[in-house]
Amino acid sequence: MSTIPNDFVHYKSTAVFTQTNVPKMFLHLHNTKAGVYGKIHVLTGQLKFYGFTDRRGEIEQEIMIESGCSAISPPQYWHKVEYLTLDTTFRVDFYAQKGSQIVIENQSERN
Repeated sequence: MSTIPNDFVHYKSTAVFTQTNVPKMFLHLHNTKAGVYGKIHVLTGQLKFYGFTDRRGEIEQEIMIESGCSAISPPQYWHKVEYLTLDTTFRVDFYAQKGSQIVIENQSERN
């Protein structure tokens, strides 16, 4: 699994997702934007992360994320998640290079 570079900063987080409010895109193949890392935090339960070689590719990794743990999806990496327990909750924090346009835009939205 990937690590977030030291010169990247947190710029946005999702809401906490349950099985009833998770956007369907998270359960289907999708990717992060160019230059953006997603850090998936499992707050309760268990989640399975699937990483793919490309958009129509084979599964290249499966990671079980336990409560209190996290996994990182690198920029433009095709992936999806699967709920493994009914009580699973998670959120995603997004990171981009300090001073990048996406960080600047999101900081201005906070002000």
